[in-house]
Amino acid sequence: MHIYNLDDIKKTIEPRALIKSQEEGFVAYSEGRVVVPPVGYLHFEEASGDCHIKYGYIKADDYFVVKIATGFYKNPEIGLPVGSGMMALFSQKTGDVEALLLDEGYLTDMRTAAAGAVAAKYLAPKHIDRIGIVGTGAQARFQLEMLKSVTDCRDACVWGRDERKGEQYKSDMVGSAFSVQAVSRIEELMDSCNLIVTTTAAREPLLYASQLLAGTHVTAVGADAQGKQELDPQIFKVADVRVVDSIPQCVDHGDTSHAVKEGLIEKGQLVELGAVIKNPELGRTKEDQITVADLTGVAVQDIQIAKLTYEYLTHYKSPIYRDRNRA
Repeated sequence: MHIYNLDDIKKTIEPRALIKSQEEGFVAYSEGRVVVPPVGYLHFEEASGDCHIKYGYIKADDYFVVKIATGFYKNPEIGLPVGSGMMALFSQKTGDVEALLLDEGYLTDMRTAAAGAVAAKYLAPKHIDRIGIVGTGAQARFQLEMLKSVTDCRDACVWGRDERKGEQYKSDMVGSAFSVQAVSRIEELMDSCNLIVTTTAAREPLLYASQLLAGTHVTAVGADAQGKQELDPQIFKVADVRVVDSIPQCVDHGDTSHAVKEGLIEKGQLVELGAVIKNPELGRTKEDQITVADLTGVAVQDIQIAKLTYEYLTHYKSPIYRDRNRA
């Protein structure tokens, strides 16, 4: 068994190759070529934490993957990062453990950010005036950085509940190629941004349908478990296109679930991201449309990023390695 730590793993990630790999995974999932059991979930109320266990495999592939990822939101108060975790790759033929990736949650962050970039690639308007980031944590940073691969827009706006963290985010992003403004009111963000990404652990809506500009695309990545919510359910009612990473998963939890349970939309009005990638006509077709993507995180994303990382580290056969050597 190969064991790799975070320093090893960070050397393998190239955004374009990662985005391509995630696209392939979403398509495989929507075509029914992926076995993904229900998510394992633990909630720790006193510690304000949760643990997600995601696992599965692509049919006729070499590996299956088990991922454990945690988010403990009081950790910064004691000088620790919010997220941690690991991924394990097993052989589909023998069941042997091939590799243990001690990524400390990094691969989960990167595959989530890559999914956000995929959603923007297929659903955002052609002309993006400004990118809005809701939240100030690690995922807020990863999402903006990954968007460099799919849009030329370099003007961004950030809002967080804590104004000091918003200013810190702005300072941290200096040198990132983005010009970032921190705002104290979320309405200021919504008034100027037509690509918005929400990255929080909120348990009540932050964005409301009445505040959206025509032509806006919203990607919501924070509501990845029961009880979490970032979007007003009315957003799904007014949206022209409603995209999810997994229909059964998003109907069960995430922002979409609230709209379905309130009877504002029906399951049949949802389209999976993999289907949009395969047939872009299912996504945005007009610049003035409002589109929304609810990304709760699917195990196929973990499968794809774990394979990509392992292949580079051990066999030097991945697209990352080839791209670097061409350069």
